[in-house]
Amino acid sequence: MRFIGDFTAKTDAKGRVFLPAAFRKILEAEDEQTLVLRNDVFQKCLVLYPESVWNAMLDGLKAGMNQWNSKQQNMLRLFVADAEPIELDSQGRLLISKKKLLYAGIDSEVRFLAVDDRIEVWSKQAFDDMLSGCDDLGAELEAAFGGEKVQG
Repeated sequence: MRFIGDFTAKTDAKGRVFLPAAFRKILEAEDEQTLVLRNDVFQKCLVLYPESVWNAMLDGLKAGMNQWNSKQQNMLRLFVADAEPIELDSQGRLLISKKKLLYAGIDSEVRFLAVDDRIEVWSKQAFDDMLSGCDDLGAELEAAFGGEKVQG
């Protein structure tokens, strides 16, 4: 499952926001009814995972961990403790908790950004600020991947 797009929406007074129709169509086609919302680990935004993507990610995380390592167990505990199950209402809205709205700095304008198999949920202002602070994407891609490919 892959999402594509960048959409702006507004929350209502209760913290509800319409999930963009393009994203709802993909979820419906994949028969995904439950989503998982958690704080991003690197940015002040939220990440919305289809339940199957969340489960696969957790399976991969657990597979790489030692269940007898207390630091790794605590890391897993912290990661899952922040997650909230989400279901869209009959109108296609999701309810974002006050705690999550505060974390992401969302007051009313929301930016939904498709990032492969998940959706980032940003404060529109925070997203615009992040974009204005980004260097040249081409230079970043070249630095990361532009080296000569060595034939093996």
